Amino acid sequence: MARNNRKSSVQRKTGETEVDLNLDLDGSGAEISTGVGFFDHMLDSLARHSGIAIEVSAKGDLETGSHHTVEDVGIVLGQALDEALGDRAGIARFGWALVPMDEALASCAIDISGRGLFVFEGDVPVTEIGGFESELTPEFFAALARESRMTLHLGLERGSNVHHMVEAVFKAFALSLKSAIAPTGDEGVPSTKGTLTS
Repeated sequence: MARNNRKSSVQRKTGETEVDLNLDLDGSGAEISTGVGFFDHMLDSLARHSGIAIEVSAKGDLETGSHHTVEDVGIVLGQALDEALGDRAGIARFGWALVPMDEALASCAIDISGRGLFVFEGDVPVTEIGGFESELTPEFFAALARESRMTLHLGLERGSNVHHMVEAVFKAFALSLKSAIAPTGDEGVPSTKGTLTS
């Protein structure tokens, strides 16, 4: 991993996947290629609504399904966020959002705490959308939360269209992340402990 300001680059190669990711917390735009169409759409939405730049190229064993690709991108994105945030000094730390997507409604709350914890409430109907297995939605965010060392609470309040439900979750996360990583102008770490890295 390499870090410069609020940027990072992370690579992960296993017997199942190969992921290369570049992240710029103060950039914009997305270049996404995972081989999973709907997942690409969700990552693009995440980048746009969080106000960060993401470049990701992933190759995985899609003949067995999208699970390994989706989870490993979550791992790498989490590691990239952790690296780019450094000691967490000068950020808002907390973020939350409530996002409607037509009939669907999702909620998110984030604490860039230094402690990886994921809580998900709601039921995502099991289906496939553009090569993406919908039940992987919490799997992706669980990996991201663990590796970025953030506390992440996600809720799917309601919905009937699975596309809308999953997209509302991604957008709620994106808006919460945008708030949590926002620079405050304060050079200190936003914690009475003086650290958010352990």
